[in-house]
Amino acid sequence: MLKRFLLSQIDKLERRYGYDASYMRLMARVSPKSAAKFGFVASMVDAKAAPAEALAAAGLAATLAEDCGPCTQISVDIATEAGVAPATLRAILAGDEAGMGEAAALAWRFAKASLAREMERCDPLREEIVRRWGEAGLVAIGLTLTKARMYPTLKYALGYGKACSRVTVAGEPASLALAA
Repeated sequence: MLKRFLLSQIDKLERRYGYDASYMRLMARVSPKSAAKFGFVASMVDAKAAPAEALAAAGLAATLAEDCGPCTQISVDIATEAGVAPATLRAILAGDEAGMGEAAALAWRFAKASLAREMERCDPLREEIVRRWGEAGLVAIGLTLTKARMYPTLKYALGYGKACSRVTVAGEPASLALAA
């Protein structure tokens, strides 16, 4: 019964986003309990704890560190649904801090510093995040970073990773600032 439920949820995800979730299907078939637990990851983030554009910037910085294709595209699509403006998403994807807006640029810089383990840069950015959005905002951004890396990492580990593919925002190709 759990396996059937999970597969139906995967069907909905694939239809909604035009996303190939074959790696999730494998998990649901061979380890439904693990797949169900993994599926709860997305719900861990309190999307109200920080601005949508900040969460999108942190999530895309982390996703771009792991993937430059379908996982990035679904992240863009989810951010679009959350109300992040196409121009902001294009700027985030390109690594254009000036075009991202203040909230997204702060989260982008924090994500990049955190992922690079550059604590001398990360610490003051963390303090600024807490000043603006409180500790709940910091936790939301931290969980967003974690969540964004889990999906492509698992996908590649299970053998379902693909080469880079075009990412679009509002139907137009976007430039990507790949992990650095």
